[in-house]
Amino acid sequence: MKQKLSAILLLVALMASMLSACGAAETEVPAAKFFTVTDMLGRQVEVPADVTRVVAIGPGALRLYVYAGNLDYIVGVEGMETGDVSGKPYMLANPDLAKLPIIGQGGPNNAPDPEKLLTAEPQVIFSAYASETAAADELQQKTGIPVVVLSYGGFGVTSIFDEKIQGSLKLVGQIIGDDTKAQAAIDFIVKARQDLDARTKDIPDADKPTVYVGGLGSQGLHGIESTQAKYTLLDVIHAKNVVDETGKSGSIMVDKEKLLEWNPAFIFIDQGGYALATEDYKKNPAFYDSLSAVVDGRVYSQLPYNSYSTNIDTAIADAYYLGTVIYPEAFADVDPAQKADEIYQALVGQALYEKMVETYGGFKGLKLGE
Repeated sequence: MKQKLSAILLLVALMASMLSACGAAETEVPAAKFFTVTDMLGRQVEVPADVTRVVAIGPGALRLYVYAGNLDYIVGVEGMETGDVSGKPYMLANPDLAKLPIIGQGGPNNAPDPEKLLTAEPQVIFSAYASETAAADELQQKTGIPVVVLSYGGFGVTSIFDEKIQGSLKLVGQIIGDDTKAQAAIDFIVKARQDLDARTKDIPDADKPTVYVGGLGSQGLHGIESTQAKYTLLDVIHAKNVVDETGKSGSIMVDKEKLLEWNPAFIFIDQGGYALATEDYKKNPAFYDSLSAVVDGRVYSQLPYNSYSTNIDTAIADAYYLGTVIYPEAFADVDPAQKADEIYQALVGQALYEKMVETYGGFKGLKLGE
């Protein structure tokens, strides 16, 4: 009798165990294979939950990914990202990226190549080409691969502190499942802006010298006449940009007679346009020698920051250098070369100032004609 009762109890226990296991299996929620993100055009895009293969196409897209993402996940690059990369710190710091398969020519006027994109087999395409939803949707339809649009917000250097850059970096981190690098980049950029502002916001206007920045690139290289009104690198340090008198904003070409009239205390020349300014000096030295900044030795360089969209790192380094020249007391603790390396290290993972010096000359006083 006892044996029979024991057998019955064992059978009941086994059945209960089986029912419990079945119940647990029924209530388990399988891990999601996809999730939805909102890209910088406001598009809802469904992306894989385990992204480990990506490409970045269009002006500046790869740069933003380098700032925020895992470089081991990149499976191809545009032809524009190979060859001479001297003006691209993100490529200088990561030369192996140029050895990856080519996924299209790239460039602002070349549409993405769906066939070459497919050969790389990315799980996500980060794109800076599309400024309209239809273009992004079309590429996604042709490839069958999620297309996530990134954005710089404004145009050129005006965008370096734009919130859309921060949103793009966050988006990269969200999609690859690790936002540590993205958040570090965002924090660094935000703190740099706050520091530049704090150093200069309380300087009285009466103590601010007048400033002009020439040689700025705009759809090509230009000489001293090429400048910007409402120039972000001067605005962020509250400098007195003589060009703001025009009431305009963005890239403009000024008459030399107007520059003589302004006669700014300091002149900075972007090293991208310095050769043209020097050539012009040799043709017309009288004009330049009529500027007090030239006569008094107050002409300085800045590093060129535009190469397939804006190098945010170089632009911030320029802003610090401008500050050290215009307001030496407010920036007395800043060594421009060390600050540049700190910025490059934070955003692309390597100190690169010396490499920039090799190509462009670096931060220094300039003597036109030499």
